Amino acid sequence: MKIRIHLPLFLSLLPFLPLSADRYDAIRQQLEQEGINFTHNNSITFFDNGKDKFNDLFKAVRQAKHSIHMEYFNFRDDSIANSLFSLLAEKVKEGVEVRLLYDDFGNASNNQPIRKQRLKEIRSTGIKIYPFDPIVFPWVNHIIPRDHRKIVIIDGKSAYSGGMNVADYYINGKKEFGGWHDVHYRIEGDAVAHYQGIFLRMWQKVTGENIHGPQYYPGESFPHNALKGLQTDTTTSARHKTIGIANREPKTSPKIIRHTFISLINSARESIQLINPYFTLNRPIRKALKEAIKRGVKVEIMVSEKSDIPITPRIVDYQARKLMKAGANVYFYQGGFHHSKIMMIDNAYCFAGSANLDSRSLRCDYEINAVVLDAPSTQELQHIFVRDRDHHCVPLTDEYWKKRPKSQKFQSWLYQLLAPFV
Repeated sequence: MKIRIHLPLFLSLLPFLPLSADRYDAIRQQLEQEGINFTHNNSITFFDNGKDKFNDLFKAVRQAKHSIHMEYFNFRDDSIANSLFSLLAEKVKEGVEVRLLYDDFGNASNNQPIRKQRLKEIRSTGIKIYPFDPIVFPWVNHIIPRDHRKIVIIDGKSAYSGGMNVADYYINGKKEFGGWHDVHYRIEGDAVAHYQGIFLRMWQKVTGENIHGPQYYPGESFPHNALKGLQTDTTTSARHKTIGIANREPKTSPKIIRHTFISLINSARESIQLINPYFTLNRPIRKALKEAIKRGVKVEIMVSEKSDIPITPRIVDYQARKLMKAGANVYFYQGGFHHSKIMMIDNAYCFAGSANLDSRSLRCDYEINAVVLDAPSTQELQHIFVRDRDHHCVPLTDEYWKKRPKSQKFQSWLYQLLAPFV
């Protein structure tokens, strides 16, 4: 029997066909040269809202038997953080080791910081909690670098990371712009050991205490000894995902996040979909995106019309407009503030974590992202992108730009001169 192939239909399906093993290997080998370590037996579960993330995290914390390690840019002194501190105090009574790190600048810069008296109260319960780089006179020398990572490791079995700190507004939003939207994730498998090692290295840097031993690295956590009742990775590739950890530390791996962004953009053949809240860019990444457009890659960029940082939207306007004129499809998110930091390439692999596309993340701060070389996981993030693009965004067009007030356009031009510093 002769099989007929409908060529237009076949071509339309090409982007959704599995990537060849050779191409995955090529990408992995290239990123390994940048310093990224990959493991191949992982699962990853994504959370696209604060309620799901915190529900899952609290369930995991309740099951901890040995150790709970948390490293956040900040714990805002509000109801969700205080509920967490209360739960952690209970775990200390059960004999669980609880260690928390937060960035002192991140704490001071939020409007409900943990103050000294509250810190004493938390420590009195047996929780070990310390600030990274405490701010002291002359203050300004503590602005750079900061610890912007978000990491939680439970019993060495499960690791949480992504864009969310600990604050009520991840669930309730803020009155300035409405809902706060973000992406976080939980990993099981040997990749968890990388997160544990990163946390313990930072713990030693901050406290001088060298915590080590096989009990902190129990190996892959599924299926028989996994934490119970958590949201699960339901994709066909669960337990078999290749995940690499890009960990930016100013002295040891200062360019790894930036180079990974560029390498992944340069590897794209069909599509790039990107959400980032502080899309102020630098020249190499802007150039890589323009080159991708020139070679026929469909580039879609989602940025928030509103922001929690006053001048950032105007700089984002400027960068978005430049890329739109170069051929990118740019969308302004209007459903609140999209704080997600995700990028999907060719429906096949993705990059997600704490790093923004601004000067601080790419040149200054401690950051951590995961490279997931897995089509089903990538398509989960694409679902978030498409849903928000189609229901909560307005496309940036010449007509839409013309409607902008002249004052905003002038501010966009003026403030973009500050992009290397914000």
